[in-house]
Order: sequence, then structure tokens, then C-alpha cells
Amino acid sequence: MKPTHALTLDDVKLAAAAAEAEALACGWAVSIAVCDAGGHALWLQRMDGAPLMSAAVAPEKARTCVLSGKPSKAFEDMVNNGRFAALAMPVVPLEGGEPIVVAGNVVGAVGVSGVKAGEDARVARAAVSALLAHIAATNQEIAA
Repeated sequence: MKPTHALTLDDVKLAAAAAEAEALACGWAVSIAVCDAGGHALWLQRMDGAPLMSAAVAPEKARTCVLSGKPSKAFEDMVNNGRFAALAMPVVPLEGGEPIVVAGNVVGAVGVSGVKAGEDARVARAAVSALLAHIAATNQEIAA
């Protein structure tokens, strides 16, 4: 058996707060989703002024990362480079999802939607970075 790590509600709140802070600092209205290692929603918020559809897209970007272990941009790149078969995969091929990897295992993901693709990804990366920094500061063994 292999020991695993799981996100707590406090972890999710920390990641979501970091994402929201990044979006606010940039003047962006987005939806922020965090899912667990099974792709199940742990958090969803749609900031004031975020597009309605963003609340449906953000969780799917996060789920895409959990299913693949990769940023959702990997699938957008596949499609943009002519690999249209990627559209048949059970993923959303849109940039803005980032996996949360702890001790070499995907424990969840953050998906962001509402602004330009690279901006969505920037907000998602801010969430993941803040969470991983917190984990590293509080438990060096897990972050290793």
C-alpha cells in the first residue's frame, strides 16, 4: 500500500483565497474551482462580474488536470497543433487548470475561467503556488 495525501478544507480555502487575491490584484473577475484527487468539487466561487459560463468551465478545467496529471493547457496545445482527436477525450482542452502535486502525486487541481486563457492559468498557478508554499513551510516531509 502506498500512503497518500488529501486536501483539507483549510488547504482549499487557502488556495482559493490566493487565487482570488491574484485575480483582484489584476482586476479580473473569474470563477475559481478546486477539486480533489478524484476530480470531485471541493470549492467553487464566481466572483462578481465573472461570466456565467465560467462557473461551469472552471471545475472542468480542474477535473481535466486530475484526470491527466497535466495542466489543461497541454490539451489546448494538442488541439491547436492539429491533434483534433484530443477533442474526443473526456477533458476540457482550455488553458486555466493546474494540478496540485504533493510528494509526486496529484492530490487535486485548481481551475480558473473568466478572462484570457493565460490569465486564467496565472490565477490558478498563484493558488497552487500559495498552497505548496504553505505545505512546505508547515511540513517539509510532505513537500519533499
